[in-house]
Amino acid sequence: MTETPAREIFVRPAMSVALLAIAAAGCGGGGGDDSSPAPAQPPAAPPAGLDARPTNATCVAPPRTGPTTVAVALEPVFASLSFDQPLGMLQAPGDDSRWFVLEKTGRVRVFANRPDVATASTFISLNVDAASEGGLLGMAFHPDFASNGTVFLSYTVQGPSPMVPMISVVARYTSTDGGATLDPGTAQEIIRVNQPFENHNGGHIAFGPDGYLYLGLGDGGSGGDPDGRAQDTTDLLGDFLRLDVNRGTPYAIPPDNPFAGNPTCGPDSNVSTNNCPEIYAWGFRNPWRWSFDSLTNDLWVGDVGQGAFEEVDIVERGGNYGWDCREGAHPFNSPAPSCSTATNLIDPVHEYGRTQGFSITGGYVYRGTAIPALVGSYVFGDYGSGRIWRLVPDGAGGYDAEELLDTNLSIASFGQGNDGELYVVDIAGGTLHKIVDAGSGQPQGGGVPELLSATGCVNPQQPSEPAPGLIPYDVAAPFWSDGADKERWLAVPDGTVVAVGADGDFTFPSGTVLMKHFRLNGALVETRLLMRHPDGVWAGYSYEWNAAGTDASLVPDGKTATVGQQQWTFPSGTQCLACHTAAAGFALGLETAQLNRDFLYPSTGRTANQLRTLDRIALFASPLNDPAVHPRLPYPFDQAAPLGERARAYLHANCAHCHRPNGPTPSDLDLRYGTPLDATGACDAPPQAGDLGIGAAARIIAPGRPQDSVLPARMARRDANGMPPLASHLVDDAGVALIEQWITELAGCR
Repeated sequence: MTETPAREIFVRPAMSVALLAIAAAGCGGGGGDDSSPAPAQPPAAPPAGLDARPTNATCVAPPRTGPTTVAVALEPVFASLSFDQPLGMLQAPGDDSRWFVLEKTGRVRVFANRPDVATASTFISLNVDAASEGGLLGMAFHPDFASNGTVFLSYTVQGPSPMVPMISVVARYTSTDGGATLDPGTAQEIIRVNQPFENHNGGHIAFGPDGYLYLGLGDGGSGGDPDGRAQDTTDLLGDFLRLDVNRGTPYAIPPDNPFAGNPTCGPDSNVSTNNCPEIYAWGFRNPWRWSFDSLTNDLWVGDVGQGAFEEVDIVERGGNYGWDCREGAHPFNSPAPSCSTATNLIDPVHEYGRTQGFSITGGYVYRGTAIPALVGSYVFGDYGSGRIWRLVPDGAGGYDAEELLDTNLSIASFGQGNDGELYVVDIAGGTLHKIVDAGSGQPQGGGVPELLSATGCVNPQQPSEPAPGLIPYDVAAPFWSDGADKERWLAVPDGTVVAVGADGDFTFPSGTVLMKHFRLNGALVETRLLMRHPDGVWAGYSYEWNAAGTDASLVPDGKTATVGQQQWTFPSGTQCLACHTAAAGFALGLETAQLNRDFLYPSTGRTANQLRTLDRIALFASPLNDPAVHPRLPYPFDQAAPLGERARAYLHANCAHCHRPNGPTPSDLDLRYGTPLDATGACDAPPQAGDLGIGAAARIIAPGRPQDSVLPARMARRDANGMPPLASHLVDDAGVALIEQWITELAGCR
């Protein structure tokens, strides 16, 4: 029998004190000429749950533990400029005077290489298909750009049918004004590659030291390489291509390519009956960013993993790098026929698991001069966790990763100047950063205590109770946590305030701690602390309660354990930030629409609106005033609220932290509560990452047809195709039923 999941109690708004006062007011007057009406009394102010902001002297985020060797920092650069989903930055060969930034939506912007530069102009603007992982994905200056004005661009365009929804294109463009701009009218297509799905496009391009143009292509998308394309050398997907764009029409095959001499598979088709001569190496899932070492000419690749491992490869001509027979150095799909015959698979030189990140962003071997201790190290990052590492030889022919920085950036790519210095491109923030020497190093020590009782956020004698400086709160639409009941508190350093953005999201000062208890069947299982450290970086920490319920211990790398009759995941810090995304402001649930509800404050015994209470104790930088003017989410399972609003509130709480503009997912969904249904990218939209076997009728949301809707189908499973993808082992049956009922009653997308 399926156990009914625990739900948080829905509290209806209390009757206004002002209304009560009016109802109780008398009408009487005196009986004589000298009588006069009693003076009018102003209506009583609505109640607040707290009388004053508590002093918080103990629950303040400490400094993070810093790196132990090379001391580097990130420095914002070109701070007066902002970009629309930047995906890359580069300089023209031999020209240090300018920078070029690629924007996913199809524009290349160019600006002077000056710290105080205030404007950027358009180098070229293209019409591209920027859905999912598509868009303007790569740019390569011809080595002789100074004399021939030639630039190559890699981008995606819309495909002709649902079977080919997207096409990858590499084209040559020429400047007709001395290098100031590129002329779109000079476009000459080099190659077109059909994409069966809209993700795993790769798309990065660069000229190698041999003068040939290299193109990295993903396996074509969906999940798990369903068609085995990465191991199929009669297909161009899942491969590195190497083309001679200085000869042939539109290209020639370098004579030492592994399958040189065969008929070409391009320029207008993916497949052939023979091994494709364009291929340089194969067996890749999604080589998103890669580079050549400017000294050794080695080709370093960051290949994005499936569900367990991210990998770094040093790619050689004719090499097979294993996908989809292996993910990293581990078996993945070995029963597949292509894997039974695959030989000489090349292992990555480094791999890491989900405790460190979940989407590798390849970088560069540092060849600058500003950070001598970093010279010769391959520097790379992770889009999901924001961490940046370097690889250090382990003395046995391999490499160890050494963490350099833990950031809250969504690292789309690295840039390398002509001087060898390295930069970081943040797609979510639209900003650029430079890796710089941190001098004597970052402060050592700090970090969070091993025991919850020592954090200052709980009563050390009774750790299940919050410290006096914490403020309790609740949300209208809770996130599904495998049936757990939750209690929540926030702790803000004394003398600081919380800013509220135009979208209602709260921005907390450095030093803030957010604390949450998780209980199963009444017993404490886990406490999570989300901290904004003094350097402004957010980080998550999980504590596991002992069997006696007397204290909880830090679980630094996360783990999964059996708790009662179910599996429970204690997330790692990286997994915490997979949901607490930069796009969603990190502090999930702390927004006006979620807190615009009544709450019983235990310390006073009063029930009051949370926004009014936080306003009354001067927590906000600017007063919010009457809560009635702010949006309010309904509780998803309150039958008195409209079905559509309840369903959208559920999706907002459970999906929108990732599925929103600049979120970490390879889709264009925007499931925020305030986004009109026809603008979510979900209604009557074909799925972008597989149809889960539904077939041609599949839509993300198919109005009136829940059986054809991929969204509830993903909610109803807990495998690699399930949602949420992390830290959940039980399906929220009530949530699935709510979404299916809503879809059933949808008559359309408006």
